[in-house]
Amino acid sequence: MDYRQAVDYLLGFANFEVESPEKLRYRDFNLTRVNELLRRLGDPHLQYPTAHVAGTKGKGSVCAMTASAAQAAGLKVGLYTSPHLHTIRERVQVDGEPISEAAFAEGVVALKPAVAEVNALMALTTLTKWGRITTFEALTALAFRHFAKEGVDLGVIEVGLGGRLDATNVVAPAACAVTSLSLDHVDVLGGTLPQIATEKAAIIKPGVPAVSAPQPPDALAVVEQAAERAGAPLRLVGRDITFERTLDGGAMQRVAVATPSRRYDLRVPLAGRHQAENAAVAVGLCEALTGAGLPLNPTAIARGIASVRWPARMETLPGNPVVLLDGAHNPFSMRRFKQSLREQLPSEHVILVFGANRSKDLDGMVAEIAPVARQVLAVQSRHPKSAPPRAILAAFSRCGVQAEEADGVAGGIDAARQLARPGDVIVATGSLFTAAEAREHLLGITPEVYTVKELQPLP
Repeated sequence: MDYRQAVDYLLGFANFEVESPEKLRYRDFNLTRVNELLRRLGDPHLQYPTAHVAGTKGKGSVCAMTASAAQAAGLKVGLYTSPHLHTIRERVQVDGEPISEAAFAEGVVALKPAVAEVNALMALTTLTKWGRITTFEALTALAFRHFAKEGVDLGVIEVGLGGRLDATNVVAPAACAVTSLSLDHVDVLGGTLPQIATEKAAIIKPGVPAVSAPQPPDALAVVEQAAERAGAPLRLVGRDITFERTLDGGAMQRVAVATPSRRYDLRVPLAGRHQAENAAVAVGLCEALTGAGLPLNPTAIARGIASVRWPARMETLPGNPVVLLDGAHNPFSMRRFKQSLREQLPSEHVILVFGANRSKDLDGMVAEIAPVARQVLAVQSRHPKSAPPRAILAAFSRCGVQAEEADGVAGGIDAARQLARPGDVIVATGSLFTAAEAREHLLGITPEVYTVKELQPLP
């Protein structure tokens, strides 16, 4: 089996990342399948310490900072995140390097017999309610196995969706974190913050130290109750861990983080107050890992955070005009992005290239970002769940803003360049897929384009 065949095999399962919400049922999620799969692979996820991170926004950034800090401390670090920008291999990294095509194919070959056994087991009359292995479950197992095979000292694991029934919630973490919570995936996780917080906080394990970002009061109450039930010591950013930030020009900012034990003067190469908050969560998580016996000293933590790379999150691509990319994709994250944008740019200089996921709160996002744009170009990415431009045009119209349709993300970037005046900045946002395609167009990156199969509902 070659790499392309391996990818096609994995994407041939139920893939909830590309399916419409009406086909995604919460009862399709469970840990039975992935536990059975991992057991047949020798439980690789239990062969190294892990840090487990859930949340609505910022969990990928916290994972990237934590992994970078651990690597700066001399540890061999596995990082598992989702989604990816340009290749599925980005999701499985060791010391900052994506899994190779050869290792990916080898991992899938190793998975196939175990997947077949689990699917056959799940087909038994008494077990049909558990369904069949999904793409994310198989990819999670592949990542865990790859990290064990590479002999990592630490696995930093980002939750895919929710937490309680997410395929990653089989790890026995040394420490965990809950990043900022807001309304997202409401069709799956629930329509209130306490419901969503209940799902996310379920990664907190008995006796395992946990860190939380600042939360709305009703969400925080749920997180604190989950930690109390688990007997897990909880540190809260804004109470036990504090931070102050100063702008340092461009994307770099200085952030002073104070924990109960020490002070960190950080340089954070990711823009926005939300990234300063994420840095504080990452510091708390690193200290919790240190308490669990991993040698993440303060110097390494600072050095690692200063060198973190996390593309398409307030990422500036130089040129004339400058292009700013961000994957904000719900009203809360768009509000934070708008605040960061206003720190850097007056609204009369922003040309917005906007493309969104059709399952998201389009009106809510548009209401946040519309005031900062001089001109708006509505685009549709190649992702199967992307919203058609007419829906985006209608959303901006409801906000009293006249937008124009462009031919795809690349066409939107090119049109924005034609419209740009001296001092203008092009901003591509609305989904990570929009930011990724803009990045590909501007940097000459050839993406992997996958064949997406229609999901068949589980029995």
